[in-house]
Amino acid sequence: MSDAQLERLAAEAGLMIDWVDADNRPQRLSADVQRSVLQALGFAAQSPEQIRQSLNELEQRRAQVPPLLTADCGRPVSVPVAPGTRYKLFNEDDSGHSEGHVDEHGQIPALEHGGYYPLHLGPHELILAAAPPRCPSVAQFCGGRRHVWGLAAQLYSLRSEADGGAGDLRALAELVRAAAGQGADAVAISPVHAMFPAAREIYSPYSPSSRLLFNELYAAPALVLGDEPVRQAFVAAGLEAERERLEHLPLIDWQAVAHLRDRLLAQLYGQFQHHSGALQEDFLAFRNHGGAELLQHCCFQVLQLRRVAAGDGLDWRSWPEPYRNAASAEVGHFMVEEEQAISQQAFGQWLVARGLQQVQRQAREAGMGIGLIADLAVGAEPSGSQAWMRQDELLTGVSVGCPPDILNLSGQNWGICAFSPDGLRRNGYRAFIEMLRANLRYVGGLRIDHILGLRRLWVIPAGAAPQDGAYLDYPIQDLLRLVCLEAERARAIIIGEDLGTVPPGLRETLAERGILGMRVLLFEQQHGHFIAPRHWPEGALATSSTHDLPTLEGWQRGRDIDWREKLGQRSRESAAEERNTRQYETFALRQALAESAIQTDAMLDGAIEFLGATPAPLVLLPLEDALACVEQPNLPGPGDRHPNWRRRFEENAARLLDSPPVRARLERLRRARSEGREHE
Repeated sequence: MSDAQLERLAAEAGLMIDWVDADNRPQRLSADVQRSVLQALGFAAQSPEQIRQSLNELEQRRAQVPPLLTADCGRPVSVPVAPGTRYKLFNEDDSGHSEGHVDEHGQIPALEHGGYYPLHLGPHELILAAAPPRCPSVAQFCGGRRHVWGLAAQLYSLRSEADGGAGDLRALAELVRAAAGQGADAVAISPVHAMFPAAREIYSPYSPSSRLLFNELYAAPALVLGDEPVRQAFVAAGLEAERERLEHLPLIDWQAVAHLRDRLLAQLYGQFQHHSGALQEDFLAFRNHGGAELLQHCCFQVLQLRRVAAGDGLDWRSWPEPYRNAASAEVGHFMVEEEQAISQQAFGQWLVARGLQQVQRQAREAGMGIGLIADLAVGAEPSGSQAWMRQDELLTGVSVGCPPDILNLSGQNWGICAFSPDGLRRNGYRAFIEMLRANLRYVGGLRIDHILGLRRLWVIPAGAAPQDGAYLDYPIQDLLRLVCLEAERARAIIIGEDLGTVPPGLRETLAERGILGMRVLLFEQQHGHFIAPRHWPEGALATSSTHDLPTLEGWQRGRDIDWREKLGQRSRESAAEERNTRQYETFALRQALAESAIQTDAMLDGAIEFLGATPAPLVLLPLEDALACVEQPNLPGPGDRHPNWRRRFEENAARLLDSPPVRARLERLRRARSEGREHE
């Protein structure tokens, strides 16, 4: 078999044959890995004949005019037809059109305004997505202020009165009011993506069923329906004692919380059906506006419950054939038979949507320039509704992860699926656009987790080890243009989590598009010294830590090292070496604070001021650091002995920021942001 032909197929399919790892060492895909990954992507490559057939298939796909083109406003548009071809371009609102011929460079004139324009190119009809050059900036929404701050919260960790054992949107509303009162312009939250009613043991917010809809467990029904109907529902369903028990647990019991909230939603929906009025009309309008996407998701949630009960398992790919296709006649019959259960699922979606809408409105009314910042997970579970609904646009034969690096010597398999680059192109980027819109609809900003995935993703064939994966290229310019266009329409800032093995030039590309990168204090070191605030970049937000890293208090105490040794992720010798290194790092941070003339005995407080003095447009301070917590929300790695995604704050959200030490830290941050001692 010709390695040259195999490599040609791999390159045509978007695989990176040669790449550089986290240690800056060149790497090259073996022929066996190329064949394995290609097979998982749907391109047979086990023989010369299969390679030829796969190459022919790719060439035929590339020759087709795509249903959607992207372009930058103010620049001539390159089109995939011959010069001289007649074109007709229609305004998005159908108010008029322009026409002419493709010039000798294969281009049509530039567009001045962003939008989705119907375009006729000879016999071809497609959409031209014209994007603004940049995403909206922090200053646009904050009255021209260029250096603002906010808090980052794990939504489930918040408390409110009678919440039933986990955070919800009422607690978020209380936190937003408290943060606004301290001068914050934003509150960033953990993902609120739809999860699995049929598998409540899956609760990581980064392993969702769908990134198009919401996790109904976060609904705060009283925000929409009022307190009295909710009180009545708790009594009628006999849930008061269980609610109180769950509220007193030291950690979230997700399965018990889900059982309680599912029963509460069922009771509330039963009550809701027997009334009429403005709320009922709004619910019907919500369902109509949600269209096929909402209906199919709610249908899937019920269908999955029924198939699990029938013994077919959670994964739709193992169900009887008729139920694997959302458009099948059998699924249509199921929708009719289970209309009540499907409507109840939609009821939960409505409560979350209206709750988020209300919290964002309150944030802006309280003076926040940005308000809520949502979190978009990098992928979804292959057994979930998004993969079922968009099978032609997602990769279900591979999972996403990362190659071996310093922190994970064997690499990681995150067990989630991602978009198919080819499927996106062939379907006019439908799944990507609808996902952006769904996550931007009720917020003032969006954090895109692992934004490196818009450039490339490490994909691993089913059953293979993480190190036997490969980088798959994505059409980054098309995707970034769509991000800019949808962000402008939603009037929202965009944050790209750009940590890890960053491809050369990516951060510069993001900055050109007005997408804020992320700089984490614990990583901002060079040659044993922490980088001074004035040398931090202006095109990235600044933060002390992330949900996957130790809190600042935990970091200086080596709590993460203690956990990894306890869980067997580190040997006693390795842990001792890491503690020794941590002592040097702690000393280096104290030295950096002193060099920046930050005077305080508490390193945490000084570090917060240090962040505030950077030129970052936005500083996001995790609540765990504002409250001087020692434990972190999530400890990546195998096993479940660390209580990932289960920790809660002891105080209610309304009073969480009231203690003098917390107020002092936030005032220190506010003052550093407004004074601009270092960053001006």
